[in-house]
Amino acid sequence: MPSLRLSLLTLLVLTSLDALARDPYGSTYTPLPVEDLLLRGATVLTGTGEKLENSDVLIVDGKIAAVGVGLPDDGLEVVDAAGKWLTPGIIDVHSHLGAYPSPGVASTSDGNEMTSPNTAQVWVEHSVWPQDPQFPLALAGGVTSLQILPGSANLFGGRGVTLKNVPSRTVQGMKFPGAKPALKMACGENPKRAYGSKGQSPATRMGNIAGFRAAWAKARHTLDERNRQAAAADDDAEPAKPPEPDLAQDTLIGVLEGDILIHNHCYRADEMAWMIDVGKEYGFQITAFHHAVEAYKIADLLAAEGICSAMWADWWGFKLEAFDGISENVALVDQAGACAIVHSDSAVGIQRLNQEAAKALAAAQRQGMPLDEADAMTWITLNPAKALAIDDQTGSIEVGKAADLVLWNASPFSVYSQAEQVYIDGYRYYDRNDPARQPVTDFELDQTVSGGGR
Repeated sequence: MPSLRLSLLTLLVLTSLDALARDPYGSTYTPLPVEDLLLRGATVLTGTGEKLENSDVLIVDGKIAAVGVGLPDDGLEVVDAAGKWLTPGIIDVHSHLGAYPSPGVASTSDGNEMTSPNTAQVWVEHSVWPQDPQFPLALAGGVTSLQILPGSANLFGGRGVTLKNVPSRTVQGMKFPGAKPALKMACGENPKRAYGSKGQSPATRMGNIAGFRAAWAKARHTLDERNRQAAAADDDAEPAKPPEPDLAQDTLIGVLEGDILIHNHCYRADEMAWMIDVGKEYGFQITAFHHAVEAYKIADLLAAEGICSAMWADWWGFKLEAFDGISENVALVDQAGACAIVHSDSAVGIQRLNQEAAKALAAAQRQGMPLDEADAMTWITLNPAKALAIDDQTGSIEVGKAADLVLWNASPFSVYSQAEQVYIDGYRYYDRNDPARQPVTDFELDQTVSGGGR
């Protein structure tokens, strides 16, 4: 009987540790109260590859209730969207806002824990500063959700977090409810430069892969042992001592159990192929390669493996592994049937991610590819939502999804276009024509022009 009690205790400890590792800092985000609303007569890019002319979108209880032509208003507030364009809210799958906030000084540089090649135990949300003035600037550019990631100095940089771009005193108040965390991994030049320069491993690309394999082998062994101990609690076998807490292992095990998504910084085609093989060796799936400058070279492989590529429109050549970048990268990945995403990795680029997608579209059309605005809109809305596993809630204008919307004064693929109104869960968080709906962070008060300073 004592053995049985100890076995049950072991199981409870394992279960408690597992539950705590999954979500000890849950979202406290609550949608703001909203009035039902009808946006009438817009050109609608749904995010699913469709373009609807002169169409209406009905918002009820913060969700999209209907999409069509000539919808009855029944006394609702009506926004005249004639001559304007309506899109899903933009989603940036690769941002460092809050972790590298403005002002950018050493005391606020909190994105890279460059103390070990494996820092899977750190969570970037514990570096995110909600008062970063760059959040409202991104909102003014139509960004409604974004993934904040650690930097890329380490093989395992730590956990990323998906946020709603709303004003909040705490990062928990911005966390997208139910969104899975990410594990940021990095291959290529960055880790081997960061640690090779210190005379430690990894100093080469083979050192990178060896470091990945060693960590995943340990995580796989730990998970197998935990499962064996849990199974042993069901019989009279001598109970094992509960494992010591290990936050880094918890993150990797969370990946192996499907609770954490892998977002992998990787430039070269051959390295992406290596990482796919490492995943197969240890039983994990890479959700998205980030930057993926050479994704076009293996677009068919990425499509077959169901892996997204989060890419720049035209960044290239700033280091050797970025040298073979081409402007058609995004479109070629799309045309291969793979998941193509345009990301920013920039506090400036996130403010005009629509224009980044426009550049990628223009490059495709110059080469005669059969892509249009409706296709390109998926690169900054539905596809990033898929990569964050939130596409059942947002990323497209479809009935039942959250009313995360942007009303533009012209085509969002024009350099002259501006976001006039931005809605998150049906609440108008930004209105270009209403200063009361142009959020200002606490830090900006009396510090900047928008914050009332001189």
